[in-house]
Amino acid sequence: QVQLVESGGGLVQAGGSLRLSCEVSGRTISTYAMGWFRQTPGKERQFVARIRLSRQSTDYGDSVKGRFTISRDNAKNTVYLQMNSLKTEDTAVYYCAIGRTSFAGPGISEYEYWGQGTQVTVSS
Repeated sequence: QVQLVESGGGLVQAGGSLRLSCEVSGRTISTYAMGWFRQTPGKERQFVARIRLSRQSTDYGDSVKGRFTISRDNAKNTVYLQMNSLKTEDTAVYYCAIGRTSFAGPGISEYEYWGQGTQVTVSS
């Protein structure tokens, strides 16, 4: 059984930082792309970042470019999202996901397994 467990969310003031972690069990992530998405009530789940297997290449949503960094530690079967210069509009539930392939992109359907999410709240 594949499980993803996010942690590291919480309440932070605007301009602050948080580091999210996503620990995976039941599947080795080293051969898959990994992604982070976020969702607010009443809105569709939004792509935040993803890291591919090949050359560890990364992509980011336009709203987080230059502020967020995705990384992975294959030895720990864990993916991270470092979030800096947080804004109130970053408030959301953040989800990590395992891609169906090693080159999964920003589309939700390109991801097979999802975590339960962790709440990030940025106050002004």
